[in-house]
Amino acid sequence: MPSITGLIHELDERTIAQRVGLPHDETRMRYPLRSNTVTSFDEFSGTIGDYYNYHFTACVSRGGHLSRSEASGRAKELLEKEYRRRNGDIVTAYNDAHDGTNGGMRVVLDTIAEGLKADSVERYTRDAFDRHVAPNSWEDKVDIIRQFIAFCGPLLSSSVSAGQPERYAHNYQELIKAYVDGLQRASSVFRRL
Repeated sequence: MPSITGLIHELDERTIAQRVGLPHDETRMRYPLRSNTVTSFDEFSGTIGDYYNYHFTACVSRGGHLSRSEASGRAKELLEKEYRRRNGDIVTAYNDAHDGTNGGMRVVLDTIAEGLKADSVERYTRDAFDRHVAPNSWEDKVDIIRQFIAFCGPLLSSSVSAGQPERYAHNYQELIKAYVDGLQRASSVFRRL
């Protein structure tokens, strides 16, 4: 019978903060922002692309560099996704950066950093599941998923059905997403700088 101890240790808030969150936060703090506003959309695109590349290189690819257009495109996609959650879009992000409203360019870059950090936490969580949930034993997978749901239940969304661990044993991506979303809502791993 599998033990959930190792998985829970790796998914502990403090462990995730140390292994994933802290490097992202420190990378964000080190980036030199020359101005909290931009004068044009071209400058906005260049700045977010430069920052995305800086952060991505430091925390995700560990040295691999993206082209200017790739970095700018990814930054815009991330901002679009995050600002939509706040009933905005990329134009809202640009207006904040241009006008200095809602924290200006600093908050735009914080948003990119938080998005990259959330993606990294999700990948880290997936890797922890892959290492601790044996793929070749259906009964063991169901058992460890049952234990995980019982242990992390309050953090998981109401869409996770505690009585149906079998539902998540074959493909636990939905469970991982619910766990990371719960961390974002309740955890200091995602607290802003």
